[in-house]
Amino acid sequence: MNYIVGAFKPPCKITISFSDARTRKQASIKKENGQMMMVPLFQSQENIAGEVSIEPVLGKKVEHNGVKIELLGQIELYFDRGNFYDFTSLVRELDVPSEIYEKKTYPFEFSTVEMPYESYNGINVRLRYILRVTVSRNFVNNIVEQQVFWVRNYTPPPTINNSIKMEVGIEDCLHIEFEYNKSKYHLKDVIIGKIYFLLVRIKIKNMELEVRRRESTGSGPNTYVETETLAKYELMDGAPVRGESIPVRLFLSPYELTPTYRNINNKFSVKYYLNLVLVDEEDRRYFKQQEITVYRLMENS
Repeated sequence: MNYIVGAFKPPCKITISFSDARTRKQASIKKENGQMMMVPLFQSQENIAGEVSIEPVLGKKVEHNGVKIELLGQIELYFDRGNFYDFTSLVRELDVPSEIYEKKTYPFEFSTVEMPYESYNGINVRLRYILRVTVSRNFVNNIVEQQVFWVRNYTPPPTINNSIKMEVGIEDCLHIEFEYNKSKYHLKDVIIGKIYFLLVRIKIKNMELEVRRRESTGSGPNTYVETETLAKYELMDGAPVRGESIPVRLFLSPYELTPTYRNINNKFSVKYYLNLVLVDEEDRRYFKQQEITVYRLMENS
């Protein structure tokens, strides 16, 4: 049966390269096996150009019904694994039906491509952009090669950015005010605020501030929600007294945040929350959660 070995290997090697690969920024992303890889980084409205080379295996020819390259934006929900929802689909025909005997190179270009959503690898969903080359063939499988690239989009600072002020408490036991300087933060921002104790009749042991990410996928009864705690910052250790004010200063840059995504293509959302946690001496926990908006600022890319 040795003659079968190698029979199903593709008869050619396909290489996809970008014309500005040497100068273009790269993004470090995690593959499914946990390893990191570097891929080219783009933003919406950029030109995506390069070349495709097809090199037959020595001594073989490639008969085909045409060669095309596609630029695809896709969303994959992990509970529906293997099904991709295309929200962007562009095609360029590279070759008419013919035969390839030796290495052949085809230039390609997609001009000012609309890529409205950022690339995202989450717990239950991923959004990706790929270039896919297909060599169409009769009677046998098509030959397909893919190249992933990453998209990040930038937002100018918001013109209105109100502070967050709230009062929380337990009747006759605890009453606190907390204030954060803004409600919208860029990825490298600093959360500045203060916690003010108006009434303290329970024995508080410590207080911390958490940054939480909530990923929602699907809709209706098929909605899946995953919450991750990305950051924990201890604000206070020990019992506060009435009238005490605790400062808040939390740097976001050490944490792997993404911008806030709201109802992306009716498939998923990603939201961020500041969660204030108080723990008393009996280890009872008291929470107060507040949503914030996170955005990507150009100079902090």
